[in-house]
Amino acid sequence: MNEKKRVFIAEDDLLSAEYLKRLLENEGYEVSGISDNAEKTLQLCKEVKPDAILMDIILKGRLTGSEAALELRQILPSCKIIFLTAYAEKEMVEYAEMSKAYAYLMKPYREKEILATLRVALTHDQEQAERQNKELIELKDGFFFDTSNRRLVKNGKEIPLTSKKLRLIELLAKNKNSTVSNEQICLEVWREVKSDNTLRSLIHRFRNTIGADIITNVNGVGYTITA
Repeated sequence: MNEKKRVFIAEDDLLSAEYLKRLLENEGYEVSGISDNAEKTLQLCKEVKPDAILMDIILKGRLTGSEAALELRQILPSCKIIFLTAYAEKEMVEYAEMSKAYAYLMKPYREKEILATLRVALTHDQEQAERQNKELIELKDGFFFDTSNRRLVKNGKEIPLTSKKLRLIELLAKNKNSTVSNEQICLEVWREVKSDNTLRSLIHRFRNTIGADIITNVNGVGYTITA
């Protein structure tokens, strides 16, 4: 792992927690905290924002680990919650499902199972993020083009576009830093060659729609978007 992943341990038995801490640190993880109390776990996880939580279902305090996990799911939606418990009752399993826990592992601890589950959970997250980054083309002024879903976004929000404007920005985004000729753009947008005035009018309307000027005219040649 190039960057240490942060794991929080919520465990009723602090001796078991110390054992888990040594196990994880030997594997290159950063243990961002330990707690045997549900409320304290919530408070600390809000601060340290771990990548994963090993969560004992039975914790000290007003809340159970299962109830704390439900709250954590709202606070840290991307955090992987892995339940560790000696109990397999139907109610416990239902809590795990409600909190969208990544896994439900039974005690006594099996080192290989814990490490394999953590590795798969965090690798999957990383691969998903890398795949998403590949699908996003960064444009100017904070705009991105999402090639997978064919949409223009800024600050995580999609900007509604007509089909012609969408085909325009998709073509220019996929050819970022290269000049696309007027003829190429027209064939992509209208499926036929149009006058320069018609193309200029579309680009003007596009700029008004997004409230920014991210398309540059290359005189006598075409248009481009530069990073």
